[in-house]
Amino acid sequence: MNIPLDLKYSSEHEWARVENDVVTIGITDFAQNQLGDVVYVELPKVGGQVKHMVPFGVVESVKTASDLFSPVSGEVIEVNQALGDRPELVNTSPYDDAWMIRVRFSSAADLDQLLTAEAYEQLTAAEGH
Repeated sequence: MNIPLDLKYSSEHEWARVENDVVTIGITDFAQNQLGDVVYVELPKVGGQVKHMVPFGVVESVKTASDLFSPVSGEVIEVNQALGDRPELVNTSPYDDAWMIRVRFSSAADLDQLLTAEAYEQLTAAEGH
């Protein structure tokens, strides 16, 4: 399982790449593996607001549908349009090509609640995977 050390993670299996006041968000390798083949991704519109640990979208696979939770609160400034035509990118490139949204976050305190790569690895191990 791939868990990049330079990212932060939520207990709901989203990753966050922090660059200044912008956070790029996607789902983890662990999450995509649990979902199976992703067939659809529903994302918010640019300009919309997301709230810390509140669903902002849905990812659907051949097995199930799962809510996407925002690790931060703020304004959506970019959406990965490629996922509309190629949702399978979530399976093949969860940390690069399949980023989902970019958010200008409104509270750095949200970041303090995220997990390090090591803590996320322990979480997934505790879940028996």
